[in-house]
Amino acid sequence: MLGLGWWRSRPEAQPSAGVLPVPFGEMAFTLTDHRGNQVRPTDWLGQPTMVFFGFTWCPDVCPTTLSDISIWLEDLGADADRLNAVMISVDPERDTPDVLADYLSNFDPRIVGLTGSLAEVQRAASGFRARFEKVPQDADYTMDHTAGVFLFRADGHFGGIIDYHEDRRFAVPKIRRVLD
Repeated sequence: MLGLGWWRSRPEAQPSAGVLPVPFGEMAFTLTDHRGNQVRPTDWLGQPTMVFFGFTWCPDVCPTTLSDISIWLEDLGADADRLNAVMISVDPERDTPDVLADYLSNFDPRIVGLTGSLAEVQRAASGFRARFEKVPQDADYTMDHTAGVFLFRADGHFGGIIDYHEDRRFAVPKIRRVLD
């Protein structure tokens, strides 16, 4: 069984069992990066890839994870340049490419933010076997979402997951394994 780092504010929402993500070649979605370019999962073939689902209004999980990713990339040294580092927004209603660009300027510049229509984000999440849900909160809302970082080998096949708050002593070797 694979737990995919599902984070929610309500414990009853934990999934019972995860299913492995499908290879990039079997995923079918098109999103827009924070520079305005269209991106498809097949664009990542040939390079190891790490993918995180998050959103810019996230109070803690997302900035913590993006800070961790920035540290991991630094720890990898020159090897990090061989890796795609991607955040897919689960809040396309608020996360435009410009908003993502501004937000990601606080983290390692190699991290690419993706957004698109709700339908396309749902297609992406489906391929990764990730979940997200809009949750009303006072006069606004938040997003509950899978919080693990997905790792894929250069051939586009799933290579593992880094759980939320996983110690970097374990996270960086996992990344190195998909780089090899």
